[in-house]
Amino acid sequence: MLRKDLNLRSPIEKIMGIDNIAQSRFGAVLSRAGVGKTRFLVQIALTQLLDDKKIIHVSLDDSMGKINLRYNEGFTNLVDSIGYVDPQKAVRLWDDISLNKVGISYNDLTFDTDKLRDYLKSFKKAELPMPALMVIDGLNFDDDLTDILEKLQALNQEFAISIWFAMQTHRDEAPSEDGCPVQLETRKDMFDKALFLKPMDSRIQAVVLKDGSKTDQAFVLDPATMMLVEETV
Repeated sequence: MLRKDLNLRSPIEKIMGIDNIAQSRFGAVLSRAGVGKTRFLVQIALTQLLDDKKIIHVSLDDSMGKINLRYNEGFTNLVDSIGYVDPQKAVRLWDDISLNKVGISYNDLTFDTDKLRDYLKSFKKAELPMPALMVIDGLNFDDDLTDILEKLQALNQEFAISIWFAMQTHRDEAPSEDGCPVQLETRKDMFDKALFLKPMDSRIQAVVLKDGSKTDQAFVLDPATMMLVEETV
């Protein structure tokens, strides 16, 4: 019951729909540096963990220790958002679902899609349940990533794994004619889900850039917890 309650409180359920997340091919969370891309991606991944699915979190920026800390904090914020929860019950649940989380730390030189493919193949070879979602945080979308994205598309198709990216934008860049940040504009045909996080006074506005009928909907998040504050028009 606690798993279900937490997912019902998740900002992801309200903004994009939890079932919708894992059905995506490529998804992106966009913002300029420091707004909350990684923390929002953690909330996306937590919905899958709470649904008893495996996830992979690949970071080119953070160490394994920092990745684990982000998940601990994200889970705590989610638990706190529903009011009182027996601390022992929360700890037992976290110990249970965290076993399905794999963190992989790379850098620009060591990141290798072939290594990711070999890792995914190991699940098939061992006849284990495949991860439902992969988060990739730290790719520089100001560079030409055509080769990398095409190889990741092949992983999506071969292993039916939804892949979500952190995509950094820049304060001084004008959006394209249709309002998309330039980092997404040239690749938007690859992405079926995209969300833009924008600072707004003491809050964060989350605008759905691409997600079928949900496109252009906007929501307000608490920047300290990434929990939903209210829905805007």
